[in-house]
Amino acid sequence: MFAVLPLLLLTLYPHRGKELFVATASEDRALIMRIKALSTTISLDDAQRVTYCAITTGRELARKWRVVGLATWLPGIQNFLIKTGARKGGYCFQYSTELLVRLNALKLQTLEFHWAESEPHTMNENNAIVVTARGQPFEQGLLLDSWRCQPYLTWTEVTRDPEYHWTENKSFAALVLRRANNARPQNPQ
Repeated sequence: MFAVLPLLLLTLYPHRGKELFVATASEDRALIMRIKALSTTISLDDAQRVTYCAITTGRELARKWRVVGLATWLPGIQNFLIKTGARKGGYCFQYSTELLVRLNALKLQTLEFHWAESEPHTMNENNAIVVTARGQPFEQGLLLDSWRCQPYLTWTEVTRDPEYHWTENKSFAALVLRRANNARPQNPQ
């Protein structure tokens, strides 16, 4: 039994190949420089702010939702705990919703954020955020996925993800941001 468990974990563990990276530090230099490299129009400050926000948001939410350590290798464990009522959150769309709202609130001038989905409306659906330079197509962006390796951030070029094939959903991104804006208390004047 004990010999089988490690083998089972290895087969289920998402393969972190040379195209998928895991960022664990809020100042992850590789991610900052890769965001900056999307375009000469991107400011270093914006790339640093996105990296910091994405990594710290994932960590904060993992603490809030009491993500179990095993979710780093098997993110579906958290989904199971949510379905059984043992946890309040930690689905991929919840991470992505919160990350999109926080990134949008930064009001960055050189970057845009997009809602990414893979296999929508199926058991294998995953959601993430894609960052691009202003006006740059979704397919040229970097994927930021807080769910896949909870509490760490995985990232890659959106078209080079070894596990998922991503499409943009502009209408869902707009819905998320509209709901967030409506939920904010209005400043009395």
